[in-house]
Amino acid sequence: MDPVLLLQMLAAAIIAVIVYTAIGVAPGTDETAVLAPVTLALVVAGIPLPVVLAFFMAAIVAKKLTDSIPVSVAGIPGGVMSAPMVEHALILKREGHATLAIRKMASGSVIGTLVAIPISLFLAFLLTPLADVLGQYASQIFFGGAVFLALMSKEKVISLISIVLLAALIQGLRHLYWGMGVIPEGQTVFISFFLGITIGPMMFNLARLTVNSERHKMAESEPKQIQIYGNDEKGQLPNPFRILTRQESASAAASSVLGSVTFFMSPVGITIFLGEVMSSWVKGTVNKASRALSSMDAVTNASYIAGILIPLAALGIPMSPMAIGPGNAFFNAPPVLTLEQNAHHLMSFSEITIASILGAGVALLITYPIAVRYARRICIFVFKHIPHEAFLAMFFSLVMLLAYMDAGVMGILGVMVLALMAGLLNRWGVNYGVQFMTLYAAPWLLGLIA
Repeated sequence: MDPVLLLQMLAAAIIAVIVYTAIGVAPGTDETAVLAPVTLALVVAGIPLPVVLAFFMAAIVAKKLTDSIPVSVAGIPGGVMSAPMVEHALILKREGHATLAIRKMASGSVIGTLVAIPISLFLAFLLTPLADVLGQYASQIFFGGAVFLALMSKEKVISLISIVLLAALIQGLRHLYWGMGVIPEGQTVFISFFLGITIGPMMFNLARLTVNSERHKMAESEPKQIQIYGNDEKGQLPNPFRILTRQESASAAASSVLGSVTFFMSPVGITIFLGEVMSSWVKGTVNKASRALSSMDAVTNASYIAGILIPLAALGIPMSPMAIGPGNAFFNAPPVLTLEQNAHHLMSFSEITIASILGAGVALLITYPIAVRYARRICIFVFKHIPHEAFLAMFFSLVMLLAYMDAGVMGILGVMVLALMAGLLNRWGVNYGVQFMTLYAAPWLLGLIA
């Protein structure tokens, strides 16, 4: 590989680590909302795909390492994937082991990363012969995936109904654009609609602020008080295999393998399931919570890494919630990438492997020691000096810019309409996976119904 390209990949990985280490500590920063628009912008800007992939992998690993910090020290999830861990983290916090929780979760993330990359590449090698067959039935597979994820969710009925309703809205907006001459007839608008779904919950909450009764419900009488406990670790560099017991390491590794194999399933669902299974036979409050946290953090890393690597290296279509969400730009970023000609076709297996290992390795070497040793100080700094609203405003403005590039002012209006609908559905229990897969299946589904 070209040494200049390697240096660019290294630089991109370091930048991603710096940015997403801070973002991971900020509470409520959803992985899709904070990563998908940036990745999309980098691809559309013409950055070499191996560089973007190194950035992406470093960002994922760094964020997953640090979003355990607010969970452990403040009981606040750093992102959607860390929300299931709050209960176990609070148990350790009440027992005076907030620092232990950080160490266990971060160490589980390391094991999840180390296991997931080789397992994912091996599975990709096995699945490569099926790529052409799966590609011919991509729309049907996406529809089936939407139905499957809807049946996996708690709100099954509304999730199933929303597939048809959301597909109708998406296709209706596309025909409106064509009819008004905003874009040439037949040209598919994708970026705007993908970003609309991404910012749905944020847009819906902003709309609620304009309604008097809703605004009063959201108001707080006084600022929330957050107590941050725990001392930072000092001394020699941390070793995840010493921080975790043999049993915890084995559970984390087994969970990582299962999380990688089930890459096509909802990462949140599989994280909760495997975390509870791996800790179900452990006795003692502290030991049980430690086992659950280390296993769950391993699964989140593994499911995210496998969810992007296997579709990217083997299939060429985004057949996982991870590939359809945060990593979607590698498969569909018009006019640079399309479903027929995307990063799978433009990158070799060796480029994917090197970029992934380099990005993940840089994140582990930099972020893991920092997360374990300086978690408390990082958390205090971010909570005091970096407003959560600043992160959200930055990503919201980037979404509006990309929507304007896609279809002008009508693109922005279309994003706002779709975002309100997506946010409402999300509030009713229709998850991102169902909505993103519906976006892909919409032309086929409406064609079938019509």
